[in-house]
Amino acid sequence: MKVEIYSDIACPWCYIGKRRFEQALDRFPGKEDVEVVYRPYQLVPDAPEAATPHRAWLAERYGPQSVAMDARVTELGRAEGIDYDFDAALHANTFLGHRLLHLAETEYGAAVQGELKEALLKAHFSDGADVGDREQLAEIAVGAGLDRDRVAGYLAGEEGAEEVRAQLAEARTLGISAVPTFVFEGRWAVQGGQEADTFLRVLEQVTAETAGDTEAAAACTDDSCAV
Repeated sequence: MKVEIYSDIACPWCYIGKRRFEQALDRFPGKEDVEVVYRPYQLVPDAPEAATPHRAWLAERYGPQSVAMDARVTELGRAEGIDYDFDAALHANTFLGHRLLHLAETEYGAAVQGELKEALLKAHFSDGADVGDREQLAEIAVGAGLDRDRVAGYLAGEEGAEEVRAQLAEARTLGISAVPTFVFEGRWAVQGGQEADTFLRVLEQVTAETAGDTEAAAACTDDSCAV
């Protein structure tokens, strides 16, 4: 089974959804036969290259309710083992990070890409890193197992940019407008940071549906980061 997860490095619900899906996968008997691949999505594609404080950006966009938004995510994240630090977090353009994830998938495989995704989310939400900065991205990538020279050369040019733009366009073609969105076998979509039990039921349902080769579809929505 192939699961493609459309998400953004700057989406806090994508971090929660990742953890909950992994919990479900750990409980799924067919775990070894599931390939998880991360696909790009940008909540703020026109974000400037220069990073700015997250708190200030969110307040400008959502007003006073931004404080409550962060507080809710922080509380829910804590239950999933995530330590959000929104006071230190930086609002940054995530395109370079998505290019790096593309490199990880194509040259190192899905498992390494997953490790890099976790590292990027932690760096952004817990460590106050600038995930739009090439040098910081290189350090994060090396920590996830990528070669430093390869990463430096890759980020210095435009390699992978066209492919990532094509994947971003594909997400729009599929009608994805909020993340995280989990696409199972290219046929079933689940949106939002669902509970682990929900993800487990979907994994079981998709397994049953593909075994029977039916056209039934599973879809549900919950908390997610909408454009």
